[in-house]
Amino acid sequence: MTVRRVMPILRSDTAQENREFYGLLGFEEVMDLGWILTLASPSVPSAQISFMTSDKTAPITPDMSVEVDDVDATYAVVRGSGAEIVHPLQDEEWGVRRFFVRDPNGRVINVLSHR
Repeated sequence: MTVRRVMPILRSDTAQENREFYGLLGFEEVMDLGWILTLASPSVPSAQISFMTSDKTAPITPDMSVEVDDVDATYAVVRGSGAEIVHPLQDEEWGVRRFFVRDPNGRVINVLSHR
């Protein structure tokens, strides 16, 4: 299993203000689906931060995303460990396959792979 990217997700209803503020730090918009805005560093594209009003298909807003090379294999390992799965493994219309798991601190992690 290979981790490709780790990205914090901040719950926010102020997308434009975040776009402007983090633009001062050099971030640029790479995705805006209306309910989630992702900004990235142009020089280090894997350095990203997202702002989410609420998740489109899940009942809970995750705290962080971890992109892996094989989400199905990761799901099997995590599920086998007995960790709490809080959103099932599924394909999403925006091109990812993902699930949510709760970490030992109570934070919700969105684990995903791009299809």
